Amino acid sequence: MPESAGSAVSAGSVESVEVPAAESVELPESAESAESGGAPSVPRARRRGRTALLIATAAVLGLVAGTCAGYLVQADREPTKLPSLSQPVVAQAKGDGPEPLSAAQDHRVKTDGDLRKLLLPRPKGTKVPDWAPEQDGWLDLAGYADSLDNSDREFGDLIASEFRRGAGVSWTAGSTYNAEIRLVQYRQEENLGAAERASWWKVDDTSSWAIPGVNEGMVYLYKVERKAGYLPLYKALASASRGDIAMEIWIYDTKPIPKSKIMDLAKRQMERL
Repeated sequence: MPESAGSAVSAGSVESVEVPAAESVELPESAESAESGGAPSVPRARRRGRTALLIATAAVLGLVAGTCAGYLVQADREPTKLPSLSQPVVAQAKGDGPEPLSAAQDHRVKTDGDLRKLLLPRPKGTKVPDWAPEQDGWLDLAGYADSLDNSDREFGDLIASEFRRGAGVSWTAGSTYNAEIRLVQYRQEENLGAAERASWWKVDDTSSWAIPGVNEGMVYLYKVERKAGYLPLYKALASASRGDIAMEIWIYDTKPIPKSKIMDLAKRQMERL
């Protein structure tokens, strides 16, 4: 009976079988280290990088989750009522309150009123000249600029100086004497227009004196102007400021003008401001 392939073979009949030797396989250094009992030499930087990435991811997820939870909690709450815009009425104190300051105590009470009332009155026996720039005592910007030399330039300078309003009074006595008083008020929101204007008139061809008791107040006597075919022209000026008002007094005559005359007018006019 033929022997089957799966039948047992006796030990004596077994021929020695040559088993080929295992081919040598090169192992990576990490494997060799593992076989030798050491830990694999994985770079520490890679481990730390992965750990940091995991922590950062967890933090972002936690932040997003917290924000969403906060919105959900807030959405479930009842809206907070705002306080009423109306406030309780405070009872007014009894009595009439303090008396308003008088014009002597508050300069604004005087200067914010009728500016014409602060002008010196026209002297008795004098006349109103036809050339007077004021209208019913008021001196507007155009009229004031036209009464000055270089009126176009003066118009622009007055606007830049924040001209507010003006008042004036003019008179003539005899055939050659003329006088003008002008009070010009400035807004003074960005510059001190009144003080700047008061110091505008100083020129080299004058003799000057300070007005007693008035800061930067001056009186000027101009040199006589002579022109062929005309009478000589004498001019005197008083210029000063108080608060937001600039004062000018002009006197013209064909005869010399005494210093005392222009000084007296200046003192009396400044006492009214």
